[in-house]
Amino acid sequence: MAKEIYDVIIVGGGVAGYGAAVYAARFRLKTLVIAKEVGGLITTTHVVENYPAFSTISGLELGNRFKEHAEYLGVKTLEEEVADVKRKNDHFSVVLNSGAEYSAKTVFIATGTKRKQLGVPGESEFYGKGVSYCATCDAAFFKGAKIGVVGGSDSAAKEALLLSEYGKEVYVIYRGEKIRPEPINMERISEKKNIKIINFTNVAEIKGDKKLTHVIFDKPYNGSREFKLDGLFIEIGHLPQNELAKKLGVRLNEKGDVVIDSHSRTNVSGVYAMGDITQTEWKQAITAVAEGVIAAFSAYEDINKGKVIYE
Repeated sequence: MAKEIYDVIIVGGGVAGYGAAVYAARFRLKTLVIAKEVGGLITTTHVVENYPAFSTISGLELGNRFKEHAEYLGVKTLEEEVADVKRKNDHFSVVLNSGAEYSAKTVFIATGTKRKQLGVPGESEFYGKGVSYCATCDAAFFKGAKIGVVGGSDSAAKEALLLSEYGKEVYVIYRGEKIRPEPINMERISEKKNIKIINFTNVAEIKGDKKLTHVIFDKPYNGSREFKLDGLFIEIGHLPQNELAKKLGVRLNEKGDVVIDSHSRTNVSGVYAMGDITQTEWKQAITAVAEGVIAAFSAYEDINKGKVIYE
């Protein structure tokens, strides 16, 4: 019995992957989504207010709606981790950690990013004991607490805003001159009486006993480098999850992002990429979905015109 071959296997289950899946299904391409964590990073976002058609929606709900839409169109989802991807004769072979193997004419890389760590003493020791990378996940554990947020981006500002609904005091700790959120979130930060910003400062060490009790700054703040905290949320950016791209010989830039052209094609025939894993500068849900849609159209054209080369 011949092995089933999908037209498209999408590795990654965030909005980029499922956006691609919706259009691949509409192009009548047999499509499989394989994702270790369905929904992607957006599911850890408390409130999404910049996705068209939704004035406000939780990241979890938005991610679920993408999955439901794709599955309504017949897309299958496997909640497993991919161990390897390689070209094999007239198709790509996708091997899971479980040992199961699936074949496809094309592969979409939508593996996104993972959160950066500070890399300071005490960070791993107190992870889950006061140190967190997700306010949506853990804010409720810090009611009435004194909380720090490391970072100066829009994401850090949104983390601080959510934490301010629970914590007594929230301190945004940033190494630069001023934080740089979207203007609307800067206004919200300014209006919050329990949010304060500590500029030109880095966290050099995280200290505690059974749980976090304080951090050590790289310079004095109010006369001391020691600063008491009950919780510390780290939001300093992300790193591309490019391991599978490397296995396929896909070209990366100096940051490790996958390089794509305007058609979401990589340098490897039959391999496409979309979302936060790519080198595109504006990393938002809406642009990730657009790249996924473009990839689906490109794959449709390439498959039907016999442009996919496996050797």
